[in-house]
Amino acid sequence: MKFSESWLRTLVNPPVSSEELARLLTMAGLEVEAREPVAPAFQNVVAAQVLEVAGHPDADRLHVCRVDTGAEAPRQIVCGAPNVAVGLKVPCALPGAVLPGDLRIQAAKLRGVDSAGMLCSARELGISSDASGLFVLPPETPTGEDIRRCLDLDDILFTLKLTPNRADCLSLLGIAREVAALTGASITLPSVPSVTVCGAARRFVALDAPQACPRYCGRVIEAVDARAPTPEWMRRRLERCGIRSISALVDVTNYVLLELGQPLHAFDYARLSGNLHVRMARPGETLTLLNEQQVEFTADVLVIADEARALAMAGIMGGTASGVTLETRDVFLESAFFAPEAIAGRARRYNFSSDAAHRYERGVDFENCRLALERASALVLEICGGKVGPITESVAKLPERAPVRLRPARVERVLGAPIATQEIRAILERQALAFTERDDAFLVTPPSYRFDLEIEADLIEEVARLHGYENISAAPVQGRLAMRDETETARPAFRVRQLLADRGFQEIISYAFVPEVWETDFAANHDPVRLANPIASQLAVLRSSLFGGLVATLSTNLKRKQGRVRLFEQGRCFLRDKNAGNTSMVQGYQQPLRLAALASGTAMPEGWGHDGRAVDFFDLKGELEALLAPAELTFEQATHPALHPGQAANIYREGEWIGVIGALHPKWMRKYELSSAPVLFEIAFEAATRARLPTYSEPSRFQAATRDRAFVLDAHIPAQEILAGMRAHAPALVTGIQLFDVYQGEGIPAGKKSLAFRIVMQDTGRTLLDAEIESAIKQITAYLEQRHDARLRT
Repeated sequence: MKFSESWLRTLVNPPVSSEELARLLTMAGLEVEAREPVAPAFQNVVAAQVLEVAGHPDADRLHVCRVDTGAEAPRQIVCGAPNVAVGLKVPCALPGAVLPGDLRIQAAKLRGVDSAGMLCSARELGISSDASGLFVLPPETPTGEDIRRCLDLDDILFTLKLTPNRADCLSLLGIAREVAALTGASITLPSVPSVTVCGAARRFVALDAPQACPRYCGRVIEAVDARAPTPEWMRRRLERCGIRSISALVDVTNYVLLELGQPLHAFDYARLSGNLHVRMARPGETLTLLNEQQVEFTADVLVIADEARALAMAGIMGGTASGVTLETRDVFLESAFFAPEAIAGRARRYNFSSDAAHRYERGVDFENCRLALERASALVLEICGGKVGPITESVAKLPERAPVRLRPARVERVLGAPIATQEIRAILERQALAFTERDDAFLVTPPSYRFDLEIEADLIEEVARLHGYENISAAPVQGRLAMRDETETARPAFRVRQLLADRGFQEIISYAFVPEVWETDFAANHDPVRLANPIASQLAVLRSSLFGGLVATLSTNLKRKQGRVRLFEQGRCFLRDKNAGNTSMVQGYQQPLRLAALASGTAMPEGWGHDGRAVDFFDLKGELEALLAPAELTFEQATHPALHPGQAANIYREGEWIGVIGALHPKWMRKYELSSAPVLFEIAFEAATRARLPTYSEPSRFQAATRDRAFVLDAHIPAQEILAGMRAHAPALVTGIQLFDVYQGEGIPAGKKSLAFRIVMQDTGRTLLDAEIESAIKQITAYLEQRHDARLRT
């Protein structure tokens, strides 16, 4: 919201400087984003009238002018402006003047002719960038008056950065109310006399969508002069608020918008057909707006229409077919209240905005419609003349302003500082909030222009703002802290992340909002959880897997020539499936917390002791086993939409499924432009934080016996199954069985493979006998021969 300080001070003029006013507004929550002068500093420039203009004897483009500057005698000034003419009133810089850019004016000769000053353009004064000719002053400007005073160039422009809840401050009247409440200064409301009705023309309005438009006021003004010039004072105020002057009728509606905060619209009365209707648009209905954009409406857009067609997007922008022009003779003025939910988002849907939409979607004063219409009618009569007709008003159910209870005890508890009941009462009175006192509390009825006052916390904020945030002392926070019990059966989340970082992985944090194609590619999820209001069109769904963020980050790093990439992420995923793993239920959806990691490039960092071998499935499997140690993990071949069909496995911890691991599918490697397939895993985060309670076992003081045996068996039997069976059927003295070699090739029949195991045997009380050792080996061999038709390899 941009406004002129001098305009504001016509409504409320507190005895504070411009700097102090800016500080007060900022501390009260109306942040002053910018504060700048209307014009740069200059001096000794007065209003002058051109008396004579003659050609320069030695230059075709120069003129010799006699100028009245209010002194005893006219001055002779040489001027090169093309628009200089007798009778014009223009700014004149007298000798000794210092203009912007440190331009110093002195009496001098120009091509042999004396010149005692300079006639100025707007750019030379720093008022605007226009340098096409002299800056022409209004004819009524007193000759000899200081130009800064007659143009009010000492004015200051304020720009407020308002929060969306303070729509009441999108007008000079709203800001004046706020300043009056902050400073205690009296407020002078704009004079709005009721105009004399002398015309009979009127247009009835039907509220076909009363919930979207519960109040509509309109008035016909006949025989207006649309070509009448906008008064200089109005044009100046509009331009200083960032609105260009268009025509008198349009300028009046914009002026009332800025002054009272009520958007208005002017229709050309001759272009209307029958009664007006405020209704929802019909599907496929189109309209060419005043910005020359043609839009096709959907059924949720509110329009103003006559009996034949749509005329305007209600509360947003009018149409060209019914807009006023310089030829307009009769005008229909609209002043209405539209519900914020009926306007919000409609303009952005069509990629434009307007001052009216900006206000309506935040909420305007629904009791201000008639007042604004009377104010606009008076200004139109003053500037354009005409005959005013009666006001047509249609009213449905207006918003209710329910009283809000404000408890002084609650104010103190929330703000952390005692504020006397008398001061709270005074603050409410300064803000003109109607209230009654009952049971040690205030019952406050919010006014029609304060849509942000709905609950007690809103009123507490008002008390804090008016009391002054700087007057609330900062008290140190005090609270009882207690150490949380940590059990050895659970690892802290930080420890899990630190373990991965210690093993060379780097943590990433990616958006939970992802492109829908990621869900299709990496999770085969064709019904993801969709966002009602995504932050970007491509981030429209919630992830059900962490793989997408890891692959995207890998792609970014590879494009920046990072050859070895190891990443991990801890985060929530979002599912509709109510039977999925570890979950946190919220509104029918599940949010499992997961841990995923990715490895790409070489298995080891570059160095002379390594051969540069690429990372593979078993490298990441080892990292996962080290992370979850000493838990026993088993792996079973699996299929997963993100992973290579032959290099993917389900992960089980002590028989419980916890996730998947594998190499990225080749088709996704090509699609996402990866030079090689990374290896990934994703597990339930709870599985990584779960730990086994440590138990003591006595170490043996006797030497262990080790035997290596190789068995030939069918190639399709997983080594995991063999190991599990051997451990289950081994005698108690066997303390460890480890697979150390897999071989297929010469000497091994087709369809067979050789698995070599190291079997460790030990007793805590004595040294094992050879017979006991051989018996244990025979027992294991017998099991493999009977269960898997294995034979001992010799």
